[in-house]
Amino acid sequence: MINIELIRANSGLMRANLEKRGDSEKIVLLDELIEKDKFWRKLKAESDFLRNRRNVLSQQVNAAKKANADFSVLLKEAQEIPKKIDGLEGQVAEAKRRCNLILMGLPNILHESAPVGKDDSENVVVKNWGNPKKPKFEVKHHGQIASALDVADFENAVKISGTGFFFLKGGLALLDLALQRFAIDKLLKQDFVLVQPPFLMARKPYEGVAPLDDFENVMYKIEGQELYLIATSEHPLVSMHMNGIFFGEQLPVKMAGVSACFRREIGKHGLDERGFFRVHQFNKVEQIILCNQEDSWKWLEVLRKNGESLLTDLKIPCRTVNVCTGEMGIVAAKKYDIEGWSPRENKFIELISCSNCTDFQSVGLNIKYKLKNGEKKFVHTLNGTMLATTRALRIIIENYQTAKGTILVPKVLQKYMNGIKEIKPKILVGKKLANPKKTKKKR
Repeated sequence: MINIELIRANSGLMRANLEKRGDSEKIVLLDELIEKDKFWRKLKAESDFLRNRRNVLSQQVNAAKKANADFSVLLKEAQEIPKKIDGLEGQVAEAKRRCNLILMGLPNILHESAPVGKDDSENVVVKNWGNPKKPKFEVKHHGQIASALDVADFENAVKISGTGFFFLKGGLALLDLALQRFAIDKLLKQDFVLVQPPFLMARKPYEGVAPLDDFENVMYKIEGQELYLIATSEHPLVSMHMNGIFFGEQLPVKMAGVSACFRREIGKHGLDERGFFRVHQFNKVEQIILCNQEDSWKWLEVLRKNGESLLTDLKIPCRTVNVCTGEMGIVAAKKYDIEGWSPRENKFIELISCSNCTDFQSVGLNIKYKLKNGEKKFVHTLNGTMLATTRALRIIIENYQTAKGTILVPKVLQKYMNGIKEIKPKILVGKKLANPKKTKKKR
């Protein structure tokens, strides 16, 4: 959430920010917020004055009683004040509610280095790695080859759960776990603390880290309760510090979140019926950093390099783009997408995102740090996908499939695979299953 003090001090900055994003509707809301905030402060001042006046009158009435003086005029004024306060309180609460609702919908202030653009065609490439190429044989769809190898089951998952779900089996289930462990080990070497979060969050902390639209379009709600399945471990890991105060030397806080993630993806086209790319449930390893305001841009580059190194270790051709303003969500001030090469589609696809959210989330959650001079500031929060396993599985299957229809295991993952170096037909947890002997029917 945007800090209202920023808008009071420099509403022009927020207006210019919305113009960069091309969001005319939010400019209308900004104008409403400015007027509503003035109105709220006026009503609040009147209410505070009346409360103070009531206290003064109470003291004057008591003094008059002791002096046997006439206090009827004072008493009459004092008796009328509660009605006036009651009349103002409803207006104060409603104005405050509307201000907060608008604030939660306004986007973060963009960093000056975020390129201005309307869509992903205007993202700016900042780094390339590897040699994208297409094999001489036809690259099969990842869902097709996984089904053929009997390491994924889409039909039965749809039967019991619906579209957008799947079973992973055998070597591919092991590969999913290998990817998680590989990503975790890389982060542990950098002193990230491994955290497994709850899979459910209450609405109040969720409102501090996610856009309001997500509650209707992205997240699964538990019927009859204000509880939501998490869309990413970023949300509970940042929220766990709600209303917290750090001392300067306690920062940065570096966490590696590992969890299942759940997304409804309402309104998204191309939901995979026989694949892993856009699904309702997947596993993810996430990088989370809470730090002081001066260091957050340095940490964004660290998150970016971690994501890039994971893909280069997997030998996946990739590139990094600086995401343009038209593609930026409301939470981030700057965002990098790291894209892996899809030889089947002959293009780069997004695998990893790294964002600096500055104080947008910490304002909503009231997370601060204290300087040596006693001054308190809101922490900056950053997040970076280290690995979403479903997207990684797709890109590995496309880049490591063979002409004979098997999947080679990337070298860096083989130590986690129980001896499996190639996923072949009839392999389950590293063991070959005996094919039943065919017997001729007697005529």
